[in-house]
Amino acid sequence: MQEAASGVKGANAIKVFGPELDILARKAEEIRQVLAGVPGIADLAVFRSLGQPTVAVQIDRARAARYGLAVDDINQVIQAAIGGREAGRLYEPGGDRNFPVMVRLDAPYRDSLEAIGRIPVGGPRGATLQDVANIRLVSGVSYIYREDASRYVPIRFSVRGRDPASTVAEAQALVEQHVHLPPGYRLDWVGEFRNLQEAIGRLMVVVPAAFALILVLLYVQFNTLRETLLVFGIVPMSITGGVVALAVAGLNFSVPAAIGFLALFGITVMEGIIMLSHFNHLRHEGMPWRQALDQAGSDRMRPVFMTCFASFAGLLPMALATGIGADVQKPLALVVVGGIGLVPIFILVVFPAMIDLLGRPRHVRQAERANPGLGAPA
Repeated sequence: MQEAASGVKGANAIKVFGPELDILARKAEEIRQVLAGVPGIADLAVFRSLGQPTVAVQIDRARAARYGLAVDDINQVIQAAIGGREAGRLYEPGGDRNFPVMVRLDAPYRDSLEAIGRIPVGGPRGATLQDVANIRLVSGVSYIYREDASRYVPIRFSVRGRDPASTVAEAQALVEQHVHLPPGYRLDWVGEFRNLQEAIGRLMVVVPAAFALILVLLYVQFNTLRETLLVFGIVPMSITGGVVALAVAGLNFSVPAAIGFLALFGITVMEGIIMLSHFNHLRHEGMPWRQALDQAGSDRMRPVFMTCFASFAGLLPMALATGIGADVQKPLALVVVGGIGLVPIFILVVFPAMIDLLGRPRHVRQAERANPGLGAPA
């Protein structure tokens, strides 16, 4: 999953793009040193592209010309002597399977720089490879990472004990301040942090749209703006339990947590509709305001607790999970479980108080002022 998100084996990665591998390796090491001082950065490592021992044979054209040899002739000798050349193919009897027969020098004649230098390359004067080329052992390329036809060197890291957004933002500021890239080189931050940014961007559209849809449905249900806003007013209160649950568990805000808050909002609105609809039904039957309010709380206590308990019990195993996939499902479940524990208090205690203080229509207030005993419980 991490490799699919970042392109390398790590939760997050910085890709340094550019043409020269030695410059890429040097800049990647500079970035690693900067990231090492950022609190919350863990599992920090640079994927090495250099370090493979390589025999470099650099042909001297002037010396080769003095021996009457062409560069291509020398390259063919080196290929045949060290790498091997196909001399034929071996076919299985009675079948079409075949295998190449490779011919090259025996191991003692190519297992050291001195032995390679003594390989004869021909010519009128009987030259050896060391007569026409410089042979040395260098640190070559072990692996080249490519993306979009460009070379890059990745630096992987994870974020522990801190929220990814602020950690990566601090790291980006420090890297921009201390690491200067030559022209033609660039950085790309990938992994969980980028996915979080993209998801938050989508949530910036989805969450307001969800709130707008909730308001429309509430207005269709009650046909009055006052009651619509009353039910919607308890939605922010339900955030309290989810925030406390995340804080107690030591988890940061994430995309699963945001989805959990949306689910919690839906449950809270549903409970508010249950309460307010029954209250309106009692009022339409002619029951006084305060008596209808008390009766609605008494009648709807069991449905409210049953609905909340069903959601609480259903998501509690996810909230307590510790196995594979728990890092994705746990924030969502914790938000709902923590928030749903306080929803009955908001619906049965706070919401009736809001209805009593803010929900009275003008004609009800006028009638109560004309008859003070009208709003009292029977």
